[in-house]
Amino acid sequence: MEHFQDYLKGRGAQINPDNRFSKQAYDTGAGDGLDEPVQPAAQTQFFYDHPKTIINKVSSPDIPLKHSINPYQGCEHGCVYCYARNTHAYWGFSAGLDFESKIIVKSNTPALLRKALNRPSWKPEPIMFSGNTDCYQPIERKMLLTRQCLEIFREYGQPVGMITKNSLILRDVDILSDLAANDLVHVFISITTLEESLRRVMEPRTATAARRLAVVEALTKAGVPTGVMIGPVIPGLNNHEIPAIVQAAAKHGARACGYTLVRLNGDIGLVFEDWIRKNFPDRAEKVLNQIKACHGGQLNDSVYGRRMRGSGPIADSISTLFQLAKKQHLKGREMPPYRLDIFRRPDDRQLSLF
Repeated sequence: MEHFQDYLKGRGAQINPDNRFSKQAYDTGAGDGLDEPVQPAAQTQFFYDHPKTIINKVSSPDIPLKHSINPYQGCEHGCVYCYARNTHAYWGFSAGLDFESKIIVKSNTPALLRKALNRPSWKPEPIMFSGNTDCYQPIERKMLLTRQCLEIFREYGQPVGMITKNSLILRDVDILSDLAANDLVHVFISITTLEESLRRVMEPRTATAARRLAVVEALTKAGVPTGVMIGPVIPGLNNHEIPAIVQAAAKHGARACGYTLVRLNGDIGLVFEDWIRKNFPDRAEKVLNQIKACHGGQLNDSVYGRRMRGSGPIADSISTLFQLAKKQHLKGREMPPYRLDIFRRPDDRQLSLF
C-alpha cells in the first residue's frame, strides 16, 4: 500500500490501496535506498471510454429507482467516504487517490441513451442520474454529457431522478424546469455537514453547504421538486447536525429529506481510517467504534435492508433524531409522483400525425 509523506490538500484520500484485481503493485519507493515513498502527482487525469451500453439495471431493494446512468467513473469531488470508490478497481485503478484523480469519461453516453430509449423493449421507468458518481463533477462543465442526456429525457418524456452536491446543476435549470412541468424529474442535493471546516477535508472539491442550500432554493423557485439527502451520516462526526440540516433544507424550500448511514466496505475502510486518523486523531477511535457498533462490529455491511440504516442503539438513535426533525420541519411536504404516461419516441410522434 502506498503512503504519502505529506498531506495532500484538496484531496480526500491520502493513500492508494493496492488494486485487489492486480497481480502486481506499483512501487513508489525512491529507488535510492531511502524508506520514504515518493509523493505521486495529484493532478487530475482523464481517460475516455466508449462503452456498449449506458443504462444499468439496479437490483438493490434499498434503491428506489431501478435503472441508473453514469456518464463518468471516478469523481473529482474526492469525498473520502464515497461508496463508489470500490468500483474504480474494475477499471484497473485504486479506490484511493486514483478514484478522485483518474476520471473516466464515457463520451458516447448521450448516443447510447437515445439508442436504449428507442428500443421497443424499453418501458418508461424513472432513471437515476447518477447512481455511482456525481454527474455534475467539474469535467461536466466541459463535456456537457449530463446536459445532453437531460435534453433527450425532455424530448422523450422520460422521467429522471438526480442527486448531486455541485452547484453546476443550476446551469441546466431551463431543462429541469421543463421536465418538472410534466412531473418528470426529482432532484436531491447532498448535504453532509454545515460545518465548513469539516467539509473542506471530508469533501474537499465540493460546493459549500451554503451554496448547496442556495441551489435547493433556486431549483424550488424554478418549480423543480427538490429534496436534501444527508448522506452519509457518520456517528461521532456529523450525526449531531441532522436537526440543523433538516431545518435548513426546509427553510430553503426542500420538499423531502432522506439519510443514509455510512458503511465502509472494502478499500473504503482503509481510505477512511487513514483519513480520520490524520484529520481527527483525538476522536478517530470513537468514530470508528461507533460505525462498527452500527454494523455488527464491522466497518462494512452489505446486507440489503440493513446496510444503509444500520442496527443497534446508535443507529436507532440516529433514525429517531432524523424522524423527529423531519416531522418538525417537513411535515406535509412530499415529492410529486413521476408521470409515466407521456413517454414518446420521436418516431411515435411522427406516426401520430397520419
